[in-house]
Amino acid sequence: MNRTKQLHDLGQSLWLDNITREILDNGTLRDYIASYSVTGLTSNPTIFDEAIAGTHAYDADILALAEQGTTGEDAFVRVALDDLRRAADLFRPVHEATGGVDGWVSMEVSPLLAADTAGTIAAAKAIHAMADRPNLFVKIPGTPEGVPAIEEAIFQGVPINVTLLFSCEQYLAAAEAWLRGIERRIAAGLDAKVASVASLFVSRWDKAVADQVPDELKNRLGIAIGQRTYHAYRGLLDSDRVRAIVAAGGLPQRLLWASTGTKDPKASDVLYIEAFAAPDTIDTMPEKTLMAFADHGNAQAGVAADANAGEAMLARFAQAGVDVDALAARLQNEGAAAFVKSWKELLGRIADKTHDLANAGGA
Repeated sequence: MNRTKQLHDLGQSLWLDNITREILDNGTLRDYIASYSVTGLTSNPTIFDEAIAGTHAYDADILALAEQGTTGEDAFVRVALDDLRRAADLFRPVHEATGGVDGWVSMEVSPLLAADTAGTIAAAKAIHAMADRPNLFVKIPGTPEGVPAIEEAIFQGVPINVTLLFSCEQYLAAAEAWLRGIERRIAAGLDAKVASVASLFVSRWDKAVADQVPDELKNRLGIAIGQRTYHAYRGLLDSDRVRAIVAAGGLPQRLLWASTGTKDPKASDVLYIEAFAAPDTIDTMPEKTLMAFADHGNAQAGVAADANAGEAMLARFAQAGVDVDALAARLQNEGAAAFVKSWKELLGRIADKTHDLANAGGA
């Protein structure tokens, strides 16, 4: 039984939440595409930091760039885009076969620009141009400061993966930014086909309340938030505004389930994958979770089954003293801070490696 293909046949895209030069060089990513129905991938600074630290695959490029005077953030963008172009080319057939709906990779703007709307827009345009691939998303956080950048980037034709969304309200704000950007393009006589996904982070909810709620509520908050958001997403897909965009040749923004690796070792390692098996969505998952689902996952539809289940569960969390709105804001702020920390650690890693390689070369 090909369990991952069952998810794909349900109408869900399976993306890998990982990229390293190693899995590109040794054929692992190509095998995931052929054997596990993987049709895209996401990346983040932590993934690249671990890849650069854990292998020598990037040493020659980092040293060569340094010798050319390219260091720090510029060096990272160059080596990351080298990997992502290769991945994008592997996914190009599915991208073309699906008319641009699937087959995407993602590269994010510097989180140091989080409060700089104009800087974020400029960086998104630069990354998109440097990538030179039609199937590369630029990731922009769906924070209050990021929302206007998302709208403007979409308007300027940059495909956007809206990241760091934690609640239905945050998702709807990101969706509204996408809608405005596309509607402005249509009004200006521009092509309406600028793709976007909205990434809802789920497992961090349960980690945040693990010590605050009774056992019967553990590992259930992230799923309830997802159910509420999925219900809003389906409503938006059926709205007049989205129908008008599709009629003009545009693509609906897709909902992406992120942070789907189980944090609680006592819970099922495919908890969120099973819960969020739903058509017209994307699930991006770590390799470990992908392998676990391929081995013993159940691809029956999850969140689509009962639109009221999420609200009933959220009411129980409210009774237990969980302020979902306040926690959503906290999780987004913490997520943004974690991205900044990871980015700085990555740049420090590149600086250290550049120094060590230069010294080793001169020894």
